[in-house]
Amino acid sequence: MTKRPLAAVALAAALAVGAAACGGTTKNSTSGDAAKGAATSGAKANPNAPLKKGLKLAFLPKQVNNPYETIVDNAGIDGAKEFGGTAKEVGPSDASASSQISYINTLIQQRMDAILVAANDPNAVCGPLKQAMSRKIKVVAYDSDASKDCRDVFINQASSEEIGRSEIKVMSDLIGGKGKIAILSATANATNQNTWIDFMKDELKKPEYSGIQLVKVAYGDDDDQKSFQQTQGLLQAYPDLKGIIAPTTVGIAAAARYIDGSKYKGKVAVSGLGTPNQMRKFVKDGTVAKFELWDPKNLGYLASYAAAALASGQITGAQGETFKAGKLGERTIGKDGEVILGPPTVFDKSNIDNYNF
Repeated sequence: MTKRPLAAVALAAALAVGAAACGGTTKNSTSGDAAKGAATSGAKANPNAPLKKGLKLAFLPKQVNNPYETIVDNAGIDGAKEFGGTAKEVGPSDASASSQISYINTLIQQRMDAILVAANDPNAVCGPLKQAMSRKIKVVAYDSDASKDCRDVFINQASSEEIGRSEIKVMSDLIGGKGKIAILSATANATNQNTWIDFMKDELKKPEYSGIQLVKVAYGDDDDQKSFQQTQGLLQAYPDLKGIIAPTTVGIAAAARYIDGSKYKGKVAVSGLGTPNQMRKFVKDGTVAKFELWDPKNLGYLASYAAAALASGQITGAQGETFKAGKLGERTIGKDGEVILGPPTVFDKSNIDNYNF
């Protein structure tokens, strides 16, 4: 999730790979102007259009071995079955910025109706995603946004501002409003992580958090072992650290595991974003008092219906358009093509056994 700038040379290389996607069997051949996307194509929405049958969707997560991403994508695949479509998950085993590009190129050649991507980097995937859009393939970003001009809509777990600010509020409560804290993020270029962290930093400027000092933002690259080692490094560098915020399901589990087996248990608070099943042990043994997340199944389900609505012409991604998302009801597209799932849930000993994901 766990799941955000690269050098100009790397970006140029990514765009070059995207340009190579012009070859092969594609949905339609169009002029370069069409690559600007639905927002500028003049497409008109028909909210009364029926959902097309037989739609082909592909989920491209940050990495396929991320348990959180698996939950999201499987729910989206199940959602596609409800409206008579088919969906699959494909993707890299690492979360590097350029690792998703070859998969996008392949999906273009397979003539998918929609590509759903949790971007490892908002810009690196833009070249091939624009090529997909130029061939009338709809692009839905979910979990972690791509740049606005290379996707049709973004399915956001919750308000990015709400997530970032609430993370600070939770940590402040855990450490009594005083002490040094660190952030253990995913990759340095992950869109969602960086947006949340920006709001965390802004929240810390408020007078009520004057006793809290953010000493470092570390990156575990959504890799369990690296996140574990980064946690160890933080405690070695800052032995008086009071708390670690890990806004990534891989990171929070790794941090909790390290703290659980160390002398820092009961002294260093761990919070962030995790799933109840992965965090249950740590909550019950006192390593973690509370953490947050939304329902990842609903995230994938909503993304699937948004892709179907786009591919069926019910919406174009413009602000104010609405579509029906199965059991989740009607949803409205907000500014910049964003659709928000809902507010995060705080999990602790009192409610964690009520959830199973």
